[in-house]
Amino acid sequence: MNRSFWFVAGAGAGVYLVVKARRAAETFTPEGLRDRLAGLSVGAHLFADEVRVGMTEKETELRDRLGLALDGPPALEERASAGSSGFETLAGARSSTTEVEARSSTTETQESD
Repeated sequence: MNRSFWFVAGAGAGVYLVVKARRAAETFTPEGLRDRLAGLSVGAHLFADEVRVGMTEKETELRDRLGLALDGPPALEERASAGSSGFETLAGARSSTTEVEARSSTTETQESD
């Protein structure tokens, strides 16, 4: 029984090593290298997509937290009316700027008359 056990163990180890050696040899053939590079490329594209999605989610979260519009300046008047952020002076400055512009435009029209 002792000899038959070692015979079976040796045969099993031999089969295992032959299978591993064939797989390793197949890896270094042109087709095997092409498959590995294709797999690496797919993995890189998936990783890039995941990073892009994460960046978009984080940007949306930050825009919501800071009150920024998608393509414009921050909505200062909305935050100033809420009174929670300390932008009151900026909102006041902004409204006074529009008042000055309105006055200057009326002054220009009066001078041209």
